[in-house]
Amino acid sequence: MVQWIRHRKKGRIRMEQERPSASYIIDMLPPLARITKAAETIPAKHLHSSLNKIKHPVNVVKWTPEGRRLLTGSSSGEFTLWNGMSFNFETIMSAHESAIRAAVWSHSDDWLVSADQDGVIKYWQPNFNNVKAIQAHEAPIRDLAFAPNDSKFVTASDDATLKIWDFSRGSEESTLTGHGWDAKTVDWHPQKGLLVSGSKDHQVKLWDPRTSRCLTTLHGHKNMISKTSFEPVKGHLLATCAKDQTARIFDLRMMRDVLLLKGHERDIMTLTWHPIHSSLLSTGGADGALHHYLLDEPNPPDNTTPTVSPYDSIDPTNAPAQSIFPAHKVPHAHESAIWALDWHPLGHILASGSNDRITRFWTRPRPGDTEYYRDRYHLGDAAAEAQGTYSSNKRKQHARDNDDDEEADEDDGLEDQKMAPQRPGLPGLPGMMMAPLPGIGDGTSMGGAQLNLLPGMSTIPPPMSQYPPPSLPLDGRGMPDLSALFKQGQVPPPGSFGAPPPPGSFPPPPPGMLPPGFLPPPIPGFPGMQGFGGDADGASNDPRRKRAPLPSQADSLKEFTTKVGGNGKRW
Repeated sequence: MVQWIRHRKKGRIRMEQERPSASYIIDMLPPLARITKAAETIPAKHLHSSLNKIKHPVNVVKWTPEGRRLLTGSSSGEFTLWNGMSFNFETIMSAHESAIRAAVWSHSDDWLVSADQDGVIKYWQPNFNNVKAIQAHEAPIRDLAFAPNDSKFVTASDDATLKIWDFSRGSEESTLTGHGWDAKTVDWHPQKGLLVSGSKDHQVKLWDPRTSRCLTTLHGHKNMISKTSFEPVKGHLLATCAKDQTARIFDLRMMRDVLLLKGHERDIMTLTWHPIHSSLLSTGGADGALHHYLLDEPNPPDNTTPTVSPYDSIDPTNAPAQSIFPAHKVPHAHESAIWALDWHPLGHILASGSNDRITRFWTRPRPGDTEYYRDRYHLGDAAAEAQGTYSSNKRKQHARDNDDDEEADEDDGLEDQKMAPQRPGLPGLPGMMMAPLPGIGDGTSMGGAQLNLLPGMSTIPPPMSQYPPPSLPLDGRGMPDLSALFKQGQVPPPGSFGAPPPPGSFPPPPPGMLPPGFLPPPIPGFPGMQGFGGDADGASNDPRRKRAPLPSQADSLKEFTTKVGGNGKRW
């Protein structure tokens, strides 16, 4: 198809209008195939929104190392797994006893370490088997990071300290002190023995993990540091963001800030680097805005004078940082603060977790898509509804339908867990169990298999009450003769002890009983008593399982009042 579009005749004007141009088709490649074209990876289009039935703020979003699922950690202490392709709910598990504050995968992809509000750290295997728990801090743990060789990891806590831990032994190796207030974020350099931390004291510090010594302090922000992160591809740059509505890019070779990221109207709560494009950075704000920056494109707005990069300045040491504005904005990405951002390992999907209890997925728009910037996430609910690209009524109805479906699925799951295996009942008499026949079993098996019928039978056999009770031997043989026959390998002839005759030779049914295979009619005067294949009125033949409705609160109250005497005491 691609070759046909590329080499088709140019004279077909109608075909040129209906199909995208060949220049767009050949560029639809994964980010790894176009490392120098970061602009084509900007996740400007909303893919899907996922939220739990019981909604809690989402503090952590982490893709699994193979990219098949997204892991989210909430303030309820639960892990939720979402499918990485359909974005549907997969499972939920109780992970911590308090709010989950941080989680990180090891570089070997073999371990997940998570931290919570109570200062507890837990080790998890890829199958989410918890193997160890450590009381690391007495205060909440805000962030953690692995060393490049996974032998150690570091934690940042509200007790204003950083702690380095030996991963295999689960023991503390050293404590880094120097911040004057809560330590809110920490990161370990992807290739070097270098730590960076940010604190509520407005300072960014670089540390030597071997000597536990502070190497330098980077100034520039005027409020609490909310996130620090080393650039993962080349490792030369350091990104920081704070509650002063700005983010800064520091060059570790110059030990100074070279870029100043502007554009947010509220505090910046988190940021993340693209795993492949070293010039693409995404930030999330306290107002739910999602901004994407290209560090090699200033994108100054109208009536704004562009600034010069320190790299191009005559005096790089003293030149001011260059101002960078967003290459793309999603002003209404979330309804509340964005707490976490994480890229898919392939770099084509960005996941965001917010205080509005929703996890959202973003990706680049398809070639020729001109409608993505007219949705409610770019324009807002009111403007999008005015343009006809959004309907609040449909959204509410869709949310109600989703809630009803989730409740029904959960109720079905709980009901299925409570149902005990049952044996087949007498036809037309629900609740009357019949004894299992020889060779049939109790009618239950893995996967809900049906009854194993006797050879030669095509219907369910009639109840045992249709056969006469066992009688005395009719041929004069006694028990000693039978044991002799058994020792010789002989079997008594059929019917000797009143056993059921061979298949195909059933006696006629007694008066008032239906022949085998015939369905009895409903029993009059007994509501809810029906035969097989029909409801109480005999009008339905739906083979699906039906459940009786649960008793309502009003019915329970009526039943209680009938059992209470006039003096208000129970009989």
